[in-house]
Amino acid sequence: MKTISLFFSMMLLVICMSACKGGPTVSKATGSPGDLIVVMEKASWTGPAGLALKDLLSSDVPGLTQPEPVMNVSYTEPKHFDRMFQMVRNILVVEIDPTMYTKATMKYSEDRWARGQVILKLQAPDAASLELYITNNGRSIIDFFVKTELNRSIKLLDKTYSSYAFNKVKEIFDVELKAPESMKYYRDTTDFFWTSNNSGEGRRDIIIYSFPYTDKNTFTKEYLLAKRDSVLKANIPGSFDNSYMTTETRFGVNYNPITVKGKYCAEIRGLWKMVGDMMGGPFVSHARLDETNQRVVVVEGFVYAPEKDKRNLIRQVEASLYTLKLPGEFDQKSEEPIQTDVE
Repeated sequence: MKTISLFFSMMLLVICMSACKGGPTVSKATGSPGDLIVVMEKASWTGPAGLALKDLLSSDVPGLTQPEPVMNVSYTEPKHFDRMFQMVRNILVVEIDPTMYTKATMKYSEDRWARGQVILKLQAPDAASLELYITNNGRSIIDFFVKTELNRSIKLLDKTYSSYAFNKVKEIFDVELKAPESMKYYRDTTDFFWTSNNSGEGRRDIIIYSFPYTDKNTFTKEYLLAKRDSVLKANIPGSFDNSYMTTETRFGVNYNPITVKGKYCAEIRGLWKMVGDMMGGPFVSHARLDETNQRVVVVEGFVYAPEKDKRNLIRQVEASLYTLKLPGEFDQKSEEPIQTDVE
């Protein structure tokens, strides 16, 4: 018994020494999805560059029913950046030093103080060049942290996912999709599958459907929305007679061409509503071309969580969309990261 205790004591000592000497990180990063700590001198944080950064990181997430910030931002001065702050999952370090930098730049590193952590550094010779850099590269800064959170969820889905939904999607569409493990409720018809966690604390749903590819106009915003509304009307009824799901267009719908697994994907995000009912919420969809079968495969996630924050919920289902594998892609790793513009 003394030998065993001595062994574990020695192991603990080795781990502590490794951490103190800059060895491999052993602790997992702390914080919830979307948490971010900014490390910046106070004079800069309260100046124009800091205000530009705060406005950027606290900007609203597009396509939600109520304002929610892109990230949950906390701040500390470099002199107070101790071990507790160094464990946070997302860290943004801002350095202004004319003796070290000749122009504003951005770079990142991973797992410096904890596992599963990213550190983005903004470096500039002066506050004016930093402010200009933030203004010109705001989208890349936001995308870096949002895509990092999505990549974390994608890697988690590779380990834990709904095996029932996975098997049914493979059977019906001959594609692969990893939905959250909590999605155990389902409905399937011809060329349509719907799974949900059916939770009253934050309902998340994923649907998948397909239709023939005719020409390049199939991937226009107008065509995809019209197809979406026709499919939802036929397959997702409301609680009352003649009620059904459709797209809420009064507040705009965002269409964005992106690349998934090296190929074109039409991303659409916005709001859904129930005709003849009071329900509604955010959605995000991916439409991709299955070249083998000359069809369009659409996978969509939507959320229903009245009076609750929805940013992290919609990001969770959005991560599932990136796990979609069409014929010819089954050997690719599902945790393949979403690429960022930061080196």
